[in-house]
Amino acid sequence: MALAALVLLCGGQAAVGETAGDGTGMDPEDWADQNRVFYEIFVGSFSDSDGDGIGDLRGMIRRMDYLNDGNPESETSLGIGGIWLTPVFPSPSYHKYDVTDYETVDPAFGSEEDLKELIRLCHERDVKLILDLPLNHTGREHAWYRNFLEAHRAGETDSVWYDFYTWIGEGESVPPGRRFMQEEGMLVEANFSDSMPELNYDCAAVREAALKIARKYLEMGVDGFRFDAARYLYLGENDRNISFWGWYMDELRKINPKVYAVAEVWDSETVANLYAKSVNCFRFGTAQAEGLIAKTAKGGNVNRLTKNTEEYWLTIRSINPFAIHIPFISNHDMDRAAGYLQNRGGKMAMAANLYLLTPGSPFIYYGEEIGLRGSRGGAETDANRRLHMQWGDGDTVADPEGSDYGSQTEETVRSQMEKQGSLLKHYQKILRIRREHPGIANGAYQALDFGDTKMGGFLCTWRGNTTAVFHNPTGGPLTVNLAEATEAPLTRIAAIIGTQDEGAAELNGTELTLGAMTSAVLEEGKE
Repeated sequence: MALAALVLLCGGQAAVGETAGDGTGMDPEDWADQNRVFYEIFVGSFSDSDGDGIGDLRGMIRRMDYLNDGNPESETSLGIGGIWLTPVFPSPSYHKYDVTDYETVDPAFGSEEDLKELIRLCHERDVKLILDLPLNHTGREHAWYRNFLEAHRAGETDSVWYDFYTWIGEGESVPPGRRFMQEEGMLVEANFSDSMPELNYDCAAVREAALKIARKYLEMGVDGFRFDAARYLYLGENDRNISFWGWYMDELRKINPKVYAVAEVWDSETVANLYAKSVNCFRFGTAQAEGLIAKTAKGGNVNRLTKNTEEYWLTIRSINPFAIHIPFISNHDMDRAAGYLQNRGGKMAMAANLYLLTPGSPFIYYGEEIGLRGSRGGAETDANRRLHMQWGDGDTVADPEGSDYGSQTEETVRSQMEKQGSLLKHYQKILRIRREHPGIANGAYQALDFGDTKMGGFLCTWRGNTTAVFHNPTGGPLTVNLAEATEAPLTRIAAIIGTQDEGAAELNGTELTLGAMTSAVLEEGKE
């Protein structure tokens, strides 16, 4: 960014607005439009269009029919409603989280014109596109950091760059819980690694720069952002982080009132929920091997999950009435779910039912739908969690540098497209069911309590209609009496999804029976 663009000087703490970015200026129908299923793409590992082994934007463009072909009734498309791209900006690393220029697209991924074409294609098919913005730090090779070092070498204390990054003098006490690296007579904050110095958000010019980046892409047509490491702007100071994100979201909504944003606050839900005042956050409590979804999918009690989900909703909505539930089971920083769930006995499929057939905006990690595996393993590298998508059609995309994982899965997109009962077919069906019953995504959530039986469910009320979703994650059939938990006149089984669909659900009066590893959608109405 040119120095002329940074009209606000650093030095001292500039005021940040206390107004929370709570979306209260948004029409309720617009807010409901946010409740869609997103698909995370680790760009370099997804699809390669030019044969260099690196996934790119044109690779994504040619895979759009797979993701969403524009036909809501399609049985050959996944039917996602949004895409999250991990960073697309220039960077010396394969993961691109050490950005060296936020204003351009990394040439390995394509061009700005490629990005614009992808945006147009997404919007033609009612798919939102969000970009990953790692705003707490940059790469060492960013021009901002070079200017910062030069200002210190020259002793230019009045330079706009002098306090652009967080630093303290040598010999000063390092704040608890934060990491600093030695750099030319000072200590520079670098919580993740020496290659990622932390920006100083007490500097007004830094905040202006962060806003300028977002404005560029929102005006280009990007629908919003995923904010990386959102609690690291002021590490250990949640109140200051929350204040910043409230200001930032308010500014973004001036550009696009419908902006979609989700923050990574990887901490306890007690901490993460505080951020709901300002920005929606991923629900980390649903993810990983010990998360709510995996535990339930492996024969756990659905009633505990639904009660927990209801409590979560009440909590975040008490903080912000427009907060969105954003569950997931894995992402690029985690071991892949297929490794600890597997698909034997339908556990992976049941996990998908549990978190995709629920209100809010769930996120799928690319390859999850075909059971890709990947874990840090003995090499202790996240590259093993970001392995190439297995298309089965000659795509040349390769594993990222540093990976050493064995077989991800014997399956490919092509093989699963041709196989009835495949995990991919299961995901396609779940998303069709979700589209056909919009109350699942948008309705007010009410947990139903069936006590100690492991079968359970919830009601969603939307536009005067009630939809219910029930799950049986066990290895045998279970029956519940609906009248014990609700007075809603649920008289029709509208959809069944499990390992055997036909005959896997029966409704006799108020008694509902579900077969093993099966879910069902019930509605009011006649047969």
